[in-house]
Amino acid sequence: MRKILSGFIIFTLMLSGLFSCKDNNDPDPGHPGTTVRELTIDKVTIAGQTVANNGKVKDVQFTARPVVRIEFSDTIVPDQLTSGSISLGGNIGANFSAVYGENNKTLVLTAKTTPVEYTKYTLTVSSGANLGGKITNGFTAYYVTKLDSTYKFPVISDDSLLTLVQKQTFSYFWDYAHPVSGLARERYGSGETVTSGGSGFGIMTIPVAIERHFITRNEGFDRLNKIVTFLNEKAVRFHGAYPHWINGSTGAVVPFSTNDDGADLVETSFLMQGLLTARQYFKNGTGGEKAMCDTIEKLWRDVEWTWFQQNGQKKLFWHWSPDYGWNINMQISGWDEALVTYVLAASSPTHPIEKSVYDNGWAANGGMKNGNSYYNVTLPLGPAQGGPLFFAHYSFLGLDPRTLSDAYANYWTQNTAHAKINYSYCVANPAGNLGYSNQCWGLTASDYPSGYTASSPANDQGTIAPTAALASMPYTPEESMRALRFFYYVLGNKIWGTYGFRDAFNLNSRWFADSYLAIDQGPIVVMIENYRSALLWKLFMQDDDIRVGLTKLGFSY
Repeated sequence: MRKILSGFIIFTLMLSGLFSCKDNNDPDPGHPGTTVRELTIDKVTIAGQTVANNGKVKDVQFTARPVVRIEFSDTIVPDQLTSGSISLGGNIGANFSAVYGENNKTLVLTAKTTPVEYTKYTLTVSSGANLGGKITNGFTAYYVTKLDSTYKFPVISDDSLLTLVQKQTFSYFWDYAHPVSGLARERYGSGETVTSGGSGFGIMTIPVAIERHFITRNEGFDRLNKIVTFLNEKAVRFHGAYPHWINGSTGAVVPFSTNDDGADLVETSFLMQGLLTARQYFKNGTGGEKAMCDTIEKLWRDVEWTWFQQNGQKKLFWHWSPDYGWNINMQISGWDEALVTYVLAASSPTHPIEKSVYDNGWAANGGMKNGNSYYNVTLPLGPAQGGPLFFAHYSFLGLDPRTLSDAYANYWTQNTAHAKINYSYCVANPAGNLGYSNQCWGLTASDYPSGYTASSPANDQGTIAPTAALASMPYTPEESMRALRFFYYVLGNKIWGTYGFRDAFNLNSRWFADSYLAIDQGPIVVMIENYRSALLWKLFMQDDDIRVGLTKLGFSY
C-alpha cells in the first residue's frame, strides 16, 4: 500500500513539473491571470492577390475553388478554429478546409465549392478567441469573380445585329399588342392595360418594320388603321387628350394613380408624335390610307392644348381630371422629356399656345440652362450630370436634333453631351457598382430590383437598362455599339428574349428583369433607325404644322 502511494506521489510531482513548464503566453480561460497570446492579421491574399482590410480583389476565377491565405503574427492552431468566425461569403460561407501554411503562422482556406460568376463575395474574419489565441484585429475584404465572357450567340456583322435587335424588339408592338385595340400593352403581363405614350412609340416602329421588310405595307396599314379607329371611336378623351393608361378592350381610363384618372398631356404628345409621323408615311397612299390619315388629322385637331394652361397661365400643366380637376398641379417645365409637348402645342392648327408660354413655362426664361462641365463635357441644359437618358430620347424620336437650335440650346450638342456624360459616369463608376464599364453603361428610367426608378448619375441604383445606351445610338455610335455587342454576346443568355432585350439588370445583386416595357422598347427601334437612316426624323420634320410651330417658337431646323 505504501509502495502504491509513493508511486502516486511521484506521478503527481511529474505532472506538476510538466505544467510548471507551460508557456505562460498560452491561453487558459480556466485560470484567471493567464496571459492570452495575441494574434494580429499581417497579410491576406485571395486567389493569389494581396488585399488590404476593406479592400477588393477583382477577376477571381469562378471555375476554380478560391484559396484564401491569412498570415498571423504568431503560430496558430487550425484545429481550434472557432465555428462561424471566418466566412468566404456567398454560396461558400464556411464551406472550406483549413490547414497550416508557412511557419505554422499562416491559415490556408480552400473553398469546397466553386463560386458564382460575376458575383461580389465578402471575406470576413472576426476578432476574438480563435486558432489557439486571440485575434485582435478583425478583417473584411471583398472579392469579385470574373464574368463569363464567352459569347452566347454566333457573331454576325454589326449591321445584321442592328437589324436583328430592331426586328426582335418590334415584335413587342406587333405580336404582343392588345388584340382588340392594337395599342401597346404598358408592360409584359399588363393584360388589358395599354399605354398612350408607349403606343405612340410603337406606332413609330411600324414604318421602320415596313422599310426593313419585317412586315408588308398592307399589314402595317391594317394594324395602324385598327389603332386609329379605336382611338377615334372607343378610347376616352378629355378636352381631346388621352389618359396615361387605357383599357385596351373598352377604351375606358385605367387610373395611373388616385388623382390621375383623366388627361395626361405629355403622354398624349408622345401619342400625337407617333400619329403625325405615321400620317406623313401613309398620306400619299391608297384611298384607305388617306382616309386613315384624315382621322389622324381629326384626332390631332381635337387636342385642346390651351386648356392645359390652367385658366390662361403662361405654362402648360401635365394632368387634368374630371373628378379631381387640377389637383396634381404639375407644371410641364424643362429640362426633361417633354420638349415635344410644347412644340406640338405651338404647332396645333386649332388650339395653339403662344411663344410666351414656351419661354415662361418650359424654358423658365432661361432657368433651365446649365452650362457646367462634367467629365470634361459641357452640358447646355438640365440637371447636374444630365438626369436619366430618356430626356434625350422621348421628344427626339420625331424631333430631329441634328440641326435643331433655339435661344436656349443647340439640341444636338445638348443630347450628345447628355449621352457622353452618362457614359463617362458609368466608366468612372464612382459608386463602385459591379459591371459598369465602357461596354456596360446606360442609366435611365426602368425597372430595378425594388420596383421602378429613374436612374441617373444622381440616382444610381446599380441598374443598367439596355434602352439607355441603345436609344443613344445617334449620339454615341461607338459607345452604344460596344454596349450592344456586350449586351447581346456576353449577357445575351440572361437578358435577350422573345421581345428583344429585357428591361434592365443589376450585376451587384445578379438581378435580371423578366419584364419588357413599351416606353423602353420603342425608343430602341426608333432611335437605331434614326441612326441608320433618319427615317422617323425625316417624316416628322416634314409635317407642315410642326414646321409652323417650330418657327413660331424661334427654332432653326
